[in-house]
Amino acid sequence: MGYYFLFALFPTLVSASSILGLAARQASHIYDSLLHYLSLVVPVGAYTMVIETFNQTAAAATTGKVTIGLVAALWSASVGFASIQDGMNTVYKVRESRPYWMARGQAILVTMLLSVMVTLNLAVLLGGDLFARVVYLRIWHHPLALAAALAIHLVQWTVASSLLMLQFSMIYYFAPDLKVKCWHWATPGAVIGIFGWILCSLGLRIYLHFFNSFSVTYGSLGGVIILLTWFYITGLMLLLGAEVNSEIQAAVAEKQLKESGVLPPEVDPEPTIAAGVPLPSP
Repeated sequence: MGYYFLFALFPTLVSASSILGLAARQASHIYDSLLHYLSLVVPVGAYTMVIETFNQTAAAATTGKVTIGLVAALWSASVGFASIQDGMNTVYKVRESRPYWMARGQAILVTMLLSVMVTLNLAVLLGGDLFARVVYLRIWHHPLALAAALAIHLVQWTVASSLLMLQFSMIYYFAPDLKVKCWHWATPGAVIGIFGWILCSLGLRIYLHFFNSFSVTYGSLGGVIILLTWFYITGLMLLLGAEVNSEIQAAVAEKQLKESGVLPPEVDPEPTIAAGVPLPSP
């Protein structure tokens, strides 16, 4: 999935920067400020490459690039989310039964919605920092100003974490082709996936800080390799969370079937009994 994430990233940046550049030249600077918060999880080398690419494409925005960029971004996004759909189906051991147009259309719509939510998430972080700074500077009583700023930051990170949880839950709900779906705002898999993603991202940043040999090994492609590695980690944590949800759903379904008498107590069914259509055993 890391390759498809990388494949979808830059066309998306081209379309976003082109639209912002045509709408208002200052808008690209605002979005640049939003992207700054990606440095919290994205490794420095990869983040620098992404920002440089964004600035270059935003400076050369034209009408043609808007059209081409939007088409390329939508197609790339559908290919990227299709890889997530395939991965989730493998985790849940179900076959893809949706028509091609439905699966790809769903991929495009969900990716557009996720893009809006990611932008909103970054805007919450930016707005929270600005508001906390204004409050801290305007309140003359230092302990009160500090307490108010801390409270704002607490609300800021609570909202940002909730939005991130919602994004993971949306992926787990829409990606797999399950016959029976039940929406949950927060799932154990989403919690584990988010914490694992944050810890692994921080671990990668620490590793690159002390043992950054990518540039020596890959030269000018070092930033691309770092970004691809981070995307690989992201996809791995998504699949880990999906695996946790799959096992929990299978255990709950097994317990319900045994309690209702459909399954004998001694039977140990395949852990996909309620997830969808199980794949045949080889």
